Amino acid sequence: MAPVEHPYPRFAVVGHPNKGKSSIVASLSFDDSVQISDTPGTTMHTRSFPLRVDGEILYEMFDTPGFQRARRVLAWLERQDVTPDQRPDAVRAFVRTHRNDPRFRDEVELLTPIMDGAGILYVVDASKPYGEEYEAEMEILRWTGQPSMALVNRIGAEDYSSPWHRALGQYFRLIRDYNPMERDFESHISLLEGVAQLRQEWVVPFKRSIRLFEAYRERLLRQTAQSITRLIQHAITHKEKLRYQGKEPSEADRARLHARYEAHLRALEDREQHEVEVLWHHTHIDKDQAEIALEGMDLFSKKSASIFGLRRDELFASGVTGGAVAGAGVDAMVGGASFLVGTLVGGVVGGASAFFGFDTLSKIRILGQKLGRRHLEIGPMTHRNFPYILLGRALYHAHIVSSRSHAARGTVELSMDASFRDRWLDAASRKALEKYHAKFRSKKGVSDTVIAEYEALIYQRLEKIL
Repeated sequence: MAPVEHPYPRFAVVGHPNKGKSSIVASLSFDDSVQISDTPGTTMHTRSFPLRVDGEILYEMFDTPGFQRARRVLAWLERQDVTPDQRPDAVRAFVRTHRNDPRFRDEVELLTPIMDGAGILYVVDASKPYGEEYEAEMEILRWTGQPSMALVNRIGAEDYSSPWHRALGQYFRLIRDYNPMERDFESHISLLEGVAQLRQEWVVPFKRSIRLFEAYRERLLRQTAQSITRLIQHAITHKEKLRYQGKEPSEADRARLHARYEAHLRALEDREQHEVEVLWHHTHIDKDQAEIALEGMDLFSKKSASIFGLRRDELFASGVTGGAVAGAGVDAMVGGASFLVGTLVGGVVGGASAFFGFDTLSKIRILGQKLGRRHLEIGPMTHRNFPYILLGRALYHAHIVSSRSHAARGTVELSMDASFRDRWLDAASRKALEKYHAKFRSKKGVSDTVIAEYEALIYQRLEKIL
């Protein structure tokens, strides 16, 4: 059972039961399907979790059971009459001999990938005191002869990091503090750079993996920006129709049309959120939308508008910008003979309509009366504030999803506050965004170039908040 050469680095995450091994595997492999529990012994069999980018495996992580009978395993090894250079063969002999022995099932499971050539990431919980019972585990790992690193994870509030570092230094050349619950791109890269030093032949592939990983993250940001752009463009341009009976539509008809319009916009937001979650490999995320949908944070609530939307003065300025664009069109049509009166009047009217039309999403029109096919139509979006509300919510959701560790489990509470808006929206960006919102509303000049320019603006906003 000699080690097998693989085209990419492989690591077995090992240690005492219930010390965060599975959380570290989930975090480093970007895989939220890893089974994680507070109950010791949840991981009963070794499982492989490769990190793939564009179909290529950058590295492979093995989630393993915890040591159960380390002292007995070490005693068995020490009874073998071997020299230090023969110790790895003794470990292989132990695995062969006890392959079907239920007493050492966990030790055989965790040692198998190691003796097949995987490096070792030994995980300890620094919120618990160091004890001699760990020495048998570390000594067994030393017998394997495989390159190893210790990861100090602090699960609880207490901090015994210093004695742990001193003890681990007797067995491991590299020791890193790592919290799998905190998603931090820089610390992830730093850890990978450290792991690359464990074996000379890993340096080149890991450097390449890091470059691919950095490029991959940038691509995720750009794809997120594209998803948000589609959401905003579709929301602004969407039209909803409703057939009605009789000569005039009833208030119930109008209310039903408006409800369908809002439902469609909610569905657009839900679809965009799902796209972003899939992009960032959070397919098992359990969101709690209570704060958004049930407790006054609905997409169309005043609370949502106050947190993510424009302030009244900004809303007026936004209306001026949009109205000025329309007014400029009037000036252009008369060859400038209006002496820019169209721009001035359009700006004032636009600002006033944005301010006083704060609670109106779009006008409802009656169409087809002369043809006998009467129907109501609402859209495209005329409310200048709504795109910013939708955009703010989309950016906040992307911030939560992209920064969420794949080791996190349970509810994601999307609690939002007004300070978030100030991180991505300033006067300059608002002015730039409004020009594109006005183009989306008019549907004039919305070319691929315009859409790409808007995506670039959103990408810049994402970079600011992530």
